[in-house]
Amino acid sequence: MDKPNAEIAIKGARVHNLKNININIPHNQIVVITGLSGSGKSSLAFSTLFAEGQRRYVESLSSYARQFLGRLEKPDVDSIKGISPAVAIEQKVISNNPRSTVGTVTEIYDYLKVLFARIGKTYSPTTGKEIKKHTVADVIDRIHQFKVGEKFMILSPWLIPSDRSTEDSVKLLISQGYSKVYVHGANYNLSDFDPKIYKKEEAYVIIDRLKHTENDPDYESRLGDSIQTAFYEGYGTAIIFDMDSNKQYLFTNKFEEDGVEFIEPSINFFSFNNPFGACATCEGFGSMIGIDEDLVIPNKSLSLVEDAVVAWRGEKMSEWKMQMIHHAAKDKFPVHTPIEELSEAEYQMLWQGTKNFKGLWDFFNHLSSQTYKIHYRIMLSRYRGKTKCTACRGTRLRVETNYVKIDGKNLSDLLLLPINELQDFFKDITLDKYQSQIAERLLIEINNRLSYLNKVGLSYLDLNRQSGTLSGGESQRIHLANSLGSSLVGSMYILDEPSIGLHPKDTEKLIEVLRNLKAIGNTVIVVEHEEDIILAADQIIDMGPLAGEYGGEVVFQGDHKDLLKAKGSITADYLTGKTKIEVPTLRRSMNNKIILEGAKENNLKNIDVSIPLNGFVCVTGVSGSGKSTLIKQILAPALQKKLGKSSNKIGAHSRITGDIDQIKDIEIIDQNSIGRSSRSNPATYVKAFDYIRDLFAKQQGAKLRGLKPGYFSYNVPGGRCETCKGEGEITISMQFMADVKLQCEDCKGKRYTPEALEITVRDLTIDDVLNLSIDNALLFFDGVKSTEKAIRDRLQPLQDLGLGYLKLGQSSSTLSGGEAQRIKLATYLMVGQKNITPTLFLFDEPTTGLHFHDIAKLLVALNKLIGLGHSVLVIEHNMDVVKTADWVIDIGPEGGKNGGGLVFEGTPEDLIKEKKSYTGFYLKEKLV
Repeated sequence: MDKPNAEIAIKGARVHNLKNININIPHNQIVVITGLSGSGKSSLAFSTLFAEGQRRYVESLSSYARQFLGRLEKPDVDSIKGISPAVAIEQKVISNNPRSTVGTVTEIYDYLKVLFARIGKTYSPTTGKEIKKHTVADVIDRIHQFKVGEKFMILSPWLIPSDRSTEDSVKLLISQGYSKVYVHGANYNLSDFDPKIYKKEEAYVIIDRLKHTENDPDYESRLGDSIQTAFYEGYGTAIIFDMDSNKQYLFTNKFEEDGVEFIEPSINFFSFNNPFGACATCEGFGSMIGIDEDLVIPNKSLSLVEDAVVAWRGEKMSEWKMQMIHHAAKDKFPVHTPIEELSEAEYQMLWQGTKNFKGLWDFFNHLSSQTYKIHYRIMLSRYRGKTKCTACRGTRLRVETNYVKIDGKNLSDLLLLPINELQDFFKDITLDKYQSQIAERLLIEINNRLSYLNKVGLSYLDLNRQSGTLSGGESQRIHLANSLGSSLVGSMYILDEPSIGLHPKDTEKLIEVLRNLKAIGNTVIVVEHEEDIILAADQIIDMGPLAGEYGGEVVFQGDHKDLLKAKGSITADYLTGKTKIEVPTLRRSMNNKIILEGAKENNLKNIDVSIPLNGFVCVTGVSGSGKSTLIKQILAPALQKKLGKSSNKIGAHSRITGDIDQIKDIEIIDQNSIGRSSRSNPATYVKAFDYIRDLFAKQQGAKLRGLKPGYFSYNVPGGRCETCKGEGEITISMQFMADVKLQCEDCKGKRYTPEALEITVRDLTIDDVLNLSIDNALLFFDGVKSTEKAIRDRLQPLQDLGLGYLKLGQSSSTLSGGEAQRIKLATYLMVGQKNITPTLFLFDEPTTGLHFHDIAKLLVALNKLIGLGHSVLVIEHNMDVVKTADWVIDIGPEGGKNGGGLVFEGTPEDLIKEKKSYTGFYLKEKLV
């Protein structure tokens, strides 16, 4: 193979902080680009390699298409040779569209729709019989079972419309060419038929009389025509009457059973995005605003007698409770049993009622009928919320689709199965010969996609899961599974930390997936910090040596053996153990704790968990084990409600007790963007920009012109450029293609007018200041003025958390989830904070996007929070973080239905002794 085709040759790359680097990246290998946060990894992988691949694709389009895209900028690089078509898989939630699901995104749902439309069998919900629609061929097949010479008649039911007399009907039949009818078991000529003997149930028109023969084309043709006519005249019904045995064979081309007509399966019938297939109650959304059962019965550890139903408390409404208690014995309803211990039938009895007492639905229907009274409207509003649609079980499909089944399962059943169980179903599916022939290609596609989803560690998801509820890591791995399914070869896959959200146990599967991508002829470039993925790479590129302006260089390139000998590489220092995150010599003794009892939301198995306070607590477990459910869906909203901060829906649990009074606030530090728009940046989020604007307003030039601090804001008219409204760029809508962002031609991306830029602080304009890195800004504002000290106090925590490389005015849309999370954390670590409120901080994988070196800084910050009197609770998979925790709660042991149990709670030293814990297995080597 020639050299240019064997590798990608990059010369003079200067994108963002890259220092005019030259690098050759081999094709058909797994290449990991690592380094500190802000060292230039993404600049090399995405802003250089992928951006150039995208630009070249645009150049391959027609001149008509290029006229809209011609201003796409070329990456700041001298040359890139040997580049392949690029596919970027980033950490972005796939879609916030409520109609987007895992099934639709992976396209498995599209294949299932076709599968059910083509081979699904419809069964009557009352009789259980298969509903069949007969064709002319079905009737001919039955006739061919007759013996040669056997006589038979082809009949149609003689149906006379209500507005027509029998006499008129007879005349009409004669005019149509019919001569005989079969009534009461005898043949009659129409010419002398007595209308009085007509009886609807026993009257038939004789379409044809035949003697069965073989190998006669004229006979076959006549047979087909007569049967077709019989179906037409009988409004879909035809009868074959065997004259030798007096047996009748009924056929219908209507899709019905016992007079009930069913809907014939079609692709749109199984689409919740089509009005024909969508559930009529929720219109295909799977959820609706209705009575929220959790609001009606918030504490399910209480019984009916103990006022479990909060809507039936009070003098007036308790009459409903009393009537149920009074009559409960007749239906053997246990009024003293806690709601959570009721059987499914008993729980339904509480809601549906019986002939002896009225249930909760009767109660709410009564309230609805009285909504002209304001107090009833207010009461109803207390119990309304977004609930799963009761008609379709949240599957979004109309009820009638449940009558169509394949091997005993309807489509809704399959949508609710975890992917690993769904894969087992399709592996062992039982089909007849006809179904197998039709489904063969569909099943190959379905099984392939399910297999890839399992391989990337998503076996616990179901196809009905809404895309907007997935984490960035889950979304990325779904994209990865889709890419595997497409079987592209000769491409360049660029992945942004695919290990996010993965337990070390699942990382092994991910590595196998990356090797498969490479094996089919692709180049796999991974921006990654996870140690196991670095070790699995064919080649490692370490960027650095530090971040921001101190990064952007290739510190090392080679394989793992060479990396261990590398000098000047922080990555190598951590991998060799020369530098490491130390295990604490002492674990904190935490006496206060919160106790969460009976957690059973999603897959949680009714577990009781103790969460100690005033220390560092880690919640671990494999992907899908129930960690996020426990913390984000139960603990967080339950505490927020106790503290009066929120009324969000709380996941199913019995109660929450313990030393709740020891915390006065709760903060959820997630990876969502730090602002509502791209205008938000680190300086605005930590409130440093307020003081910077104030500083510019105090300059002599500003005072002479009477300029106030608001003049230097790019969010309101004043000193901002009005062409781009302070954005610095113009967005051009491309309609059916992605929007194009171009630098504003008036302000050249500076956001401000020339007049505003005339005001300077020590020769720097407001634009210059916003373009300073946090590190340089701290040096620039190293004065003694109170304003400048206030700016430094707000910026210092950002530097302490390893974010010194970020620019003050860097748009929030360019920040990673991990960077956004650390900026939020910085606001709680500002110097000189007074009146500190004891707060429980909840972090969801704070190590996302962090190098070993950055994790060490993060741990210092978390311990500083605890030192200030706060409590820290972290959902985490990184073993370097877990080993430093004071207390570990391990959920599992597996994901999905095999998870949700409390595997362990205690110190890391005790966790490694727990044989059932995967976390303990992987943690052991970190504690040795």
